[in-house]
Amino acid sequence: MNKPLRRVAIFSGLLILALLIRVNWVQFVQAEELQSDKHNRRVAIERYSVPRGDIIVDGKAITGSTTTDSGDFKYKRTYKNGEMWAPVTGYASQAFGADKLENLFDGILTGNDDRLFFSRTIDMFTGEEQTGGQVVTTLNSKAQKAAFEGLGNKKGAVAAINPSTGAILALASAPSYDPSDIAGMGTKDQENYQKLLKDPDRPMNNRPLRETFFPGSTFKVVTAAAALEHGLIDDIDAKTDTPAPYFLPNTRTELKNDGPHPTCENGSLREALRVSCNTVFGKIGAELGRDKLVETAEKFGFNNAEIDTPVRAGRSNVSTEMDKPQTALSAIGQFETAATPLQMAMVAAAVANDGKLMKPYMVDQLQAPNLNVVEQTSPEEMSRPLSPENAQKLQSAMETVVENGTGTAARIPGVTVGGKTGTAQRGVDNSEKPYAWFISYAKTDEGSPVAVAVVVEDSDAARGDVSGGGLAAPIAEDVMRAVLGK
Repeated sequence: MNKPLRRVAIFSGLLILALLIRVNWVQFVQAEELQSDKHNRRVAIERYSVPRGDIIVDGKAITGSTTTDSGDFKYKRTYKNGEMWAPVTGYASQAFGADKLENLFDGILTGNDDRLFFSRTIDMFTGEEQTGGQVVTTLNSKAQKAAFEGLGNKKGAVAAINPSTGAILALASAPSYDPSDIAGMGTKDQENYQKLLKDPDRPMNNRPLRETFFPGSTFKVVTAAAALEHGLIDDIDAKTDTPAPYFLPNTRTELKNDGPHPTCENGSLREALRVSCNTVFGKIGAELGRDKLVETAEKFGFNNAEIDTPVRAGRSNVSTEMDKPQTALSAIGQFETAATPLQMAMVAAAVANDGKLMKPYMVDQLQAPNLNVVEQTSPEEMSRPLSPENAQKLQSAMETVVENGTGTAARIPGVTVGGKTGTAQRGVDNSEKPYAWFISYAKTDEGSPVAVAVVVEDSDAARGDVSGGGLAAPIAEDVMRAVLGK
């Protein structure tokens, strides 16, 4: 071979080698990156080329799929009672991707998860159309309906869980939206999405899991738990040395009660919960000190940035840099204290479950298209904020709140109910309507099957009529009744 031909052959060989290296690099090194690239339309085409698997509540699908003529996408997601279930399902949109359970379990729902390889292989040999698997939730449809309808035109949220397992029974948010309205690629879907983003009421926000609110007096349950656990109080019926008026430590700022409550002076822990004495709990917080109050709050889940349900919950906060007056304010749910509705449901659940806090979860099983179980969730203990003895003392006090205190609107005949109301001030100089809170649990001879937290962020009630007992407690009662079958 002459010299010029040899050079051409060597150059051609190098080009072929470079091509082989590049092809292997793309196939084996960049494959995952290219597959997940938002500009790779083939991934989206594949996702919507088969009927999407369903999200299941009480054995019934709350989602579906329908054929569509929108370009090269064959199927579009549909939702049943979409507004009610949006905080759970999220959305699967041809134009805007997926959110919440639709996003987290996209592989199962599209049938592309590696755990469904065997199912896909069988479909290939039998000629069956590939379909997605199912996500079986822990939600209770009756409880969810009671929560959503209870909120009605009020702005707010409800979270309900099973204290003994941590299974989430209801997650309602208002106002909400219908994911079906943004599921397609059409102009109307695009307009609906932009309208939702611009809505000042933020209907796409997941209030029960992601929004934090001042918890107000519902946080007094945490303060009471800290007082019992750290030995500041042993007898919940013993008088406390609480003066009237009570001034925040090292200040001349009076901490006032919400209304004339003469029994707050030297009031016992039970009485202070029953009528919600700021003075008693402010003094308890100051005497406990920051570190002990924060320690107990963190055992309940505060300051925990990684509570995955599997949808990640927002971080509830108790300041770790408080001085003594600020600690007194935090003890009554003010200062920088903030909590999600799920977090406050966890507080009620831990008390109801004799001091054991279970990790909240909303997915029971992942199933293959043939209904074989791919993954099963097992209840998991998260922490023990209270000893059983102290939890039972706190149960007794919370039950007094419902029997003849601020929470009587949550009574259920024949059922033991414990609760705590809260009305959280907000705005400069308390200029905005307060948040109305209620946390509770229901207890039967078989145990405590439900704990609930309700927050009403805004309503058409007059400012003077905003209270946890008046606005939030009746919603909690309906949810508990639904779970109990009453």
